[in-house]
Amino acid sequence: MARKTYFVTGTDTGVGKTMVSAAILEAARSMGKRTLAMKPIASGCDNTPDGLRNEDALLLQGAMTEELAYDVVNPIALEPAIAPHVAAQQAGKSITAGRLAGYCRGLQMRSSDLMLVEGAGGWRVPLNERETYAALPRELEMPVILVVSLKLGCINHALLTAEAVRADGLRLAGWVANRPEKDTMSCEQETFDYLLGHIGAPCLGSLPWNPEADAVTLSAHLNISPLFEN
Repeated sequence: MARKTYFVTGTDTGVGKTMVSAAILEAARSMGKRTLAMKPIASGCDNTPDGLRNEDALLLQGAMTEELAYDVVNPIALEPAIAPHVAAQQAGKSITAGRLAGYCRGLQMRSSDLMLVEGAGGWRVPLNERETYAALPRELEMPVILVVSLKLGCINHALLTAEAVRADGLRLAGWVANRPEKDTMSCEQETFDYLLGHIGAPCLGSLPWNPEADAVTLSAHLNISPLFEN
Protein backbone atom coordinates (compact mmCIF):
# COMPACT_ATOMS: atom_id res chain seq x y z
CA MET A 1 0.00 0.00 0.00
CA ALA A 2 1.19 3.56 -0.71
CA ARG A 3 2.75 4.85 2.53
CA LYS A 4 2.43 8.56 1.66
CA THR A 5 -0.16 9.97 -0.73
CA TYR A 6 -0.41 13.66 -1.64
CA PHE A 7 -2.72 15.69 -3.83
CA VAL A 8 -0.95 18.27 -6.02
CA THR A 9 -2.85 21.46 -6.80
CA GLY A 10 -1.89 24.90 -8.06
CA THR A 11 -2.75 28.55 -7.62
CA ASP A 12 -4.11 28.48 -11.20
CA THR A 13 -3.90 26.51 -14.41
CA GLY A 14 -0.58 26.47 -16.23
CA VAL A 15 1.54 27.01 -13.12
CA GLY A 16 3.70 23.93 -13.63
CA LYS A 17 1.97 21.29 -11.49
CA THR A 18 3.08 18.43 -13.71
CA MET A 19 6.74 19.44 -13.92
CA VAL A 20 6.82 20.01 -10.17
CA SER A 21 5.18 16.62 -9.60
CA ALA A 22 7.69 14.93 -11.90
CA ALA A 23 10.57 16.68 -10.13
CA ILE A 24 9.23 15.49 -6.75
CA LEU A 25 9.08 11.94 -8.12
CA GLU A 26 12.66 12.18 -9.36
CA ALA A 27 13.82 13.59 -6.02
CA ALA A 28 12.14 10.66 -4.28
CA ARG A 29 13.81 8.24 -6.69
CA SER A 30 17.21 9.70 -5.78
CA MET A 31 16.37 8.93 -2.13
CA GLY A 32 15.72 5.31 -3.01
CA LYS A 33 11.94 5.65 -2.68
CA ARG A 34 9.39 3.71 -4.73
CA THR A 35 6.91 6.07 -6.36
CA LEU A 36 3.54 6.09 -8.09
CA ALA A 37 1.57 8.93 -9.66
CA MET A 38 -1.66 9.54 -11.48
CA LYS A 39 -3.54 12.32 -13.22
CA PRO A 40 -7.14 11.11 -12.90
CA ILE A 41 -8.52 13.58 -15.46
CA ALA A 42 -6.55 14.99 -18.38
CA SER A 43 -8.04 17.25 -21.03
CA GLY A 44 -6.10 18.27 -24.09
CA CYS A 45 -5.23 14.73 -25.14
CA ASP A 46 -3.84 13.72 -28.53
CA ASN A 47 -5.27 10.96 -30.68
CA THR A 48 -2.59 8.29 -31.10
CA PRO A 49 -2.59 4.69 -32.39
CA ASP A 50 -2.75 3.64 -28.72
CA GLY A 51 -5.71 5.90 -27.93
CA LEU A 52 -5.97 9.31 -26.30
CA ARG A 53 -2.73 10.36 -24.66
CA ASN A 54 -1.88 13.42 -22.57
CA GLU A 55 1.59 14.94 -22.44
CA ASP A 56 1.41 15.64 -18.70
CA ALA A 57 0.24 12.12 -17.84
CA LEU A 58 3.03 10.65 -19.97
CA LEU A 59 5.56 12.77 -18.10
CA LEU A 60 4.30 11.42 -14.77
CA GLN A 61 4.34 7.88 -16.15
CA GLY A 62 8.01 8.27 -17.06
CA ALA A 63 9.04 9.91 -13.78
CA MET A 64 7.65 7.32 -11.34
CA THR A 65 9.69 4.27 -10.41
CA GLU A 66 6.90 1.69 -10.74
CA GLU A 67 5.52 0.57 -14.09
CA LEU A 68 1.86 1.37 -14.74
CA ALA A 69 -0.34 1.11 -17.79
CA TYR A 70 -1.34 4.49 -19.20
CA ASP A 71 -5.02 3.92 -18.41
CA VAL A 72 -4.12 3.57 -14.73
CA VAL A 73 -2.11 6.80 -14.73
CA ASN A 74 -4.84 8.68 -16.60
CA PRO A 75 -8.16 6.84 -16.37
CA ILE A 76 -10.23 9.73 -17.81
CA ALA A 77 -8.66 11.12 -21.00
CA LEU A 78 -10.47 13.94 -22.79
CA GLU A 79 -9.51 15.37 -26.16
CA PRO A 80 -10.51 19.07 -26.00
CA ALA A 81 -8.04 21.35 -24.22
CA ILE A 82 -10.75 22.99 -22.13
CA ALA A 83 -12.07 22.82 -18.56
CA PRO A 84 -12.47 19.15 -17.57
CA HIS A 85 -16.17 19.36 -16.68
CA VAL A 86 -16.97 20.96 -20.06
CA ALA A 87 -14.79 18.46 -21.96
CA ALA A 88 -16.53 15.61 -20.12
CA GLN A 89 -19.97 17.00 -20.99
CA GLN A 90 -18.99 17.22 -24.65
CA ALA A 91 -17.73 13.63 -24.57
CA GLY A 92 -20.90 12.41 -22.85
CA LYS A 93 -19.00 11.33 -19.74
CA SER A 94 -19.91 11.78 -16.10
CA ILE A 95 -17.22 12.76 -13.62
CA THR A 96 -17.81 12.54 -9.88
CA ALA A 97 -15.47 12.72 -6.93
CA GLY A 98 -16.59 9.24 -5.91
CA ARG A 99 -15.57 7.80 -9.25
CA LEU A 100 -12.16 9.46 -9.09
CA ALA A 101 -11.71 8.29 -5.51
CA GLY A 102 -12.26 4.73 -6.69
CA TYR A 103 -9.41 5.04 -9.20
CA CYS A 104 -7.15 6.52 -6.53
CA ARG A 105 -7.95 3.85 -3.95
CA GLY A 106 -7.12 1.18 -6.49
CA LEU A 107 -3.68 2.66 -7.06
CA GLN A 108 -3.13 3.22 -3.34
CA MET A 109 -3.36 -0.53 -2.85
CA ARG A 110 -0.10 -0.92 -4.73
CA SER A 111 3.12 -0.87 -2.75
CA SER A 112 5.06 2.41 -2.82
CA ASP A 113 6.71 4.95 -0.54
CA LEU A 114 5.16 7.98 -2.23
CA MET A 115 2.11 8.47 -4.44
CA LEU A 116 1.11 11.75 -6.07
CA VAL A 117 -2.33 12.58 -7.44
CA GLU A 118 -2.24 15.60 -9.72
CA GLY A 119 -5.36 17.72 -9.99
CA ALA A 120 -6.41 19.98 -12.85
CA GLY A 121 -6.15 23.76 -12.72
CA GLY A 122 -6.70 25.22 -9.26
CA TRP A 123 -8.43 24.14 -6.07
CA ARG A 124 -12.00 24.98 -7.13
CA VAL A 125 -12.01 23.62 -10.68
CA PRO A 126 -15.46 22.07 -11.29
CA LEU A 127 -15.97 18.34 -11.76
CA ASN A 128 -19.68 18.74 -12.37
CA GLU A 129 -22.51 21.07 -11.37
CA ARG A 130 -22.25 20.06 -7.68
CA GLU A 131 -18.62 19.19 -6.99
CA THR A 132 -15.22 20.75 -7.46
CA TYR A 133 -11.92 18.85 -7.71
CA ALA A 134 -11.37 19.65 -4.02
CA ALA A 135 -13.98 17.00 -3.23
CA LEU A 136 -11.50 14.26 -4.23
CA PRO A 137 -8.75 14.97 -1.67
CA ARG A 138 -11.46 15.66 0.90
CA GLU A 139 -13.00 12.24 0.35
CA LEU A 140 -9.62 10.52 0.62
CA GLU A 141 -8.29 12.86 3.34
CA MET A 142 -5.16 13.56 1.32
CA PRO A 143 -2.69 16.20 2.46
CA VAL A 144 -1.99 18.77 -0.24
CA ILE A 145 1.08 20.10 -2.06
CA LEU A 146 0.57 23.57 -3.53
CA VAL A 147 2.42 24.84 -6.62
CA VAL A 148 2.76 28.62 -6.62
CA SER A 149 3.58 30.46 -9.82
CA LEU A 150 5.89 33.39 -9.03
CA LYS A 151 4.14 36.20 -10.87
CA LEU A 152 2.22 39.34 -10.04
CA GLY A 153 -0.75 38.45 -7.84
CA CYS A 154 0.69 35.18 -6.55
CA ILE A 155 0.60 36.17 -2.88
CA ASN A 156 -3.16 36.62 -3.00
CA HIS A 157 -3.69 33.44 -5.02
CA ALA A 158 -1.40 31.38 -2.79
CA LEU A 159 -2.83 32.55 0.52
CA LEU A 160 -6.43 32.16 -0.66
CA THR A 161 -5.71 28.63 -1.88
CA ALA A 162 -3.95 27.70 1.36
CA GLU A 163 -6.93 29.11 3.28
CA ALA A 164 -9.37 27.10 1.17
CA VAL A 165 -7.39 23.87 1.63
CA ARG A 166 -7.47 24.26 5.39
CA ALA A 167 -11.13 25.33 5.39
CA ASP A 168 -11.87 22.02 3.66
CA GLY A 169 -10.28 20.22 6.59
CA LEU A 170 -7.04 19.20 4.88
CA ARG A 171 -3.40 19.68 5.76
CA LEU A 172 -1.18 21.75 3.51
CA ALA A 173 1.90 19.54 3.56
CA GLY A 174 4.16 21.83 1.57
CA TRP A 175 4.47 24.21 -1.35
CA VAL A 176 6.78 24.71 -4.30
CA ALA A 177 7.53 28.03 -5.99
CA ASN A 178 7.85 27.85 -9.76
CA ARG A 179 9.04 30.62 -12.08
CA PRO A 180 6.82 30.39 -15.18
CA GLU A 181 8.46 33.03 -17.35
CA LYS A 182 11.97 34.02 -18.46
CA ASP A 183 11.74 37.52 -16.99
CA THR A 184 11.89 37.65 -13.21
CA MET A 185 8.87 39.31 -11.61
CA SER A 186 9.43 42.61 -9.89
CA CYS A 187 10.48 42.11 -6.24
CA GLU A 188 10.55 38.34 -6.64
CA GLN A 189 12.73 37.76 -3.56
CA GLU A 190 10.49 39.94 -1.39
CA THR A 191 7.45 38.06 -2.68
CA PHE A 192 9.07 34.70 -2.01
CA ASP A 193 10.10 35.78 1.49
CA TYR A 194 6.57 36.92 2.28
CA LEU A 195 5.17 33.56 1.17
CA LEU A 196 7.76 31.77 3.31
CA GLY A 197 6.49 33.62 6.34
CA HIS A 198 2.76 33.42 5.68
CA ILE A 199 1.73 30.20 3.90
CA GLY A 200 2.28 28.21 7.08
CA ALA A 201 3.69 25.08 5.43
CA PRO A 202 7.21 23.93 4.50
CA CYS A 203 8.63 25.24 1.25
CA LEU A 204 9.85 22.20 -0.67
CA GLY A 205 11.86 24.30 -3.11
CA SER A 206 11.89 26.96 -5.80
CA LEU A 207 12.25 25.95 -9.44
CA PRO A 208 14.05 28.35 -11.79
CA TRP A 209 12.99 29.29 -15.30
CA ASN A 210 14.64 26.74 -17.59
CA PRO A 211 12.53 25.49 -20.51
CA GLU A 212 15.26 23.02 -21.45
CA ALA A 213 15.51 21.40 -18.01
CA ASP A 214 14.04 17.97 -17.38
CA ALA A 215 12.51 16.71 -14.14
CA VAL A 216 15.80 15.14 -13.02
CA THR A 217 17.62 18.47 -13.34
CA LEU A 218 14.86 20.38 -11.56
CA SER A 219 14.71 17.85 -8.73
CA ALA A 220 18.05 19.20 -7.48
CA HIS A 221 16.21 22.37 -6.43
CA LEU A 222 13.87 20.48 -4.10
CA ASN A 223 14.03 19.26 -0.52
CA ILE A 224 11.16 16.80 -0.15
CA SER A 225 12.18 15.34 3.21
CA PRO A 226 9.17 17.01 4.94
CA LEU A 227 6.89 14.78 2.87
CA PHE A 228 8.21 11.73 4.71
CA GLU A 229 8.32 13.16 8.22
CA ASN A 230 4.63 13.16 9.19
